[in-house]
Amino acid sequence: MSTPAPPSVPSGGLDALLAEYRQLQEALADPAVHGDQAAARRLGRRYAALTPIASTAQALDAVRDDLGAARELAGEDAAFAEEAETLAARADELESQLAELLLPRDPDDAKDVLVEIKAGEGGEESALFAGDLLRMYLRYAERHGWKAEVLSAQDSDLGGYKDVTVAVKAPGSPAPADGVWARLKFEGGVHRVQRVPVTESQGRIHTSAAGVFVAPEAEDVDVTIDPNDLRIDVFRSSGPGGQSVNTTDSAVRITHLPTGIVASCQNEKSQLQNKEQAMRILRARLLSAARDAADAAAADARRSQVRTVDRSERVRTYNFPENRIADHRVGYKAYNLDAVLDGDLDGVLGALEEADRNQRLAGGAV
Repeated sequence: MSTPAPPSVPSGGLDALLAEYRQLQEALADPAVHGDQAAARRLGRRYAALTPIASTAQALDAVRDDLGAARELAGEDAAFAEEAETLAARADELESQLAELLLPRDPDDAKDVLVEIKAGEGGEESALFAGDLLRMYLRYAERHGWKAEVLSAQDSDLGGYKDVTVAVKAPGSPAPADGVWARLKFEGGVHRVQRVPVTESQGRIHTSAAGVFVAPEAEDVDVTIDPNDLRIDVFRSSGPGGQSVNTTDSAVRITHLPTGIVASCQNEKSQLQNKEQAMRILRARLLSAARDAADAAAADARRSQVRTVDRSERVRTYNFPENRIADHRVGYKAYNLDAVLDGDLDGVLGALEEADRNQRLAGGAV
């Protein structure tokens, strides 16, 4: 697949971003700013997003200055003419990099995420596959130095999961390209598995599926929730967890009445802790619903994503007999399923990110 040429660098927009970058430097150097950790984290994320742009622009200015000097001296010394050619090529390379950095990005790329995995058709086999997917994402997070925390889980009888939600967080303030959402946002959809289930006595290959939903974790400033719009129910937790979990009304279910969106948590022993976790899930779901509604209203002007990615479609197949993984959106296929399930997702995620990048290069502002 050929890569589209990046657009030219818009100097006016670049000047505004560089001015914002300098303002952020000054703000983050002020100790008073760090008294509000949430605000400092937002500023840090924006600073991290602008740092590659500022660094590349600075390098481009330096190369252009050197190029001008080399061209002035080229008539007197052939060595400067050769250096000018090298510098001109480097300037073109940096200009291309800068133009790519200035392409519109998904505004949530630097955010942490919530990943929800739900067993689908296939009974216990589907629940076991949901457990495999959970371990895959946990190991991928570990490889990248991210912190993963299971917020809510409903176990199945054979050790899988009927439903599990995990929060994945990056340390510090990553640049958008390195954010958790930037890496995992294309994982949403139906994941299909083909293998011989542990419950199959005849050795026949079965097909089952699990659904994955990925949402950027919402902060308080992202979603405003009126407490009067919430119905909070408490009930007795079920499943493994010990006596304190099973004999007290510690589980919490929160319903957002205007939208009907529900979030629940029963993993913690404390009702307060379960309520806090359920609210995290609810905020993320409300933010995702709002973004989906905006995407639908914008139609073809959707935010930067691989255009063929539809979270409601089957997105990937995991074929155990052939050790094959196939992503149906971008035509990716590889025979390293064992490594992928051990967290080596870089190949398939890289293919999805490249498709997204090419889409943004071809379409410019989307």
